[in-house]
Amino acid sequence: GESTSFTELKGNVIMLQFTASWCSVCRREMPYIERDIWNKLKNDDFVVIGVDIDEPAEKVIKFAEDMKITYPLALDPGARIFGLFADKNSGVTRNVIIDKNGKIAHLTRLFNMKEFNIMVEKIKALLKDESE
Repeated sequence: GESTSFTELKGNVIMLQFTASWCSVCRREMPYIERDIWNKLKNDDFVVIGVDIDEPAEKVIKFAEDMKITYPLALDPGARIFGLFADKNSGVTRNVIIDKNGKIAHLTRLFNMKEFNIMVEKIKALLKDESE
């Protein structure tokens, strides 16, 4: 793949979805992210990046294929990116929504539909604010 930086993405609403192939909760959440966020909300002002924690590229590619996701998965060797948002030894399943100014606008931990739906509405609100 290719590399990117937060600097390049500034001005966009960004969703970081922390994940790993061995994470059962992540696997449960990913089809919803694909269907209800990525496929419905993707546009030039919104970026979804799955951040796979500390797994080799071959495993991450197979994981994306197995999960049938089309949003990009990034590698996070040593959980360096994850460590910016959580203790490196804490549970993987979490989402970070970053507004167009680079500020954290919303965080989730684990997965339940109520929290997921709140996150979707937050993303929609941030995208609406951007277009005005």
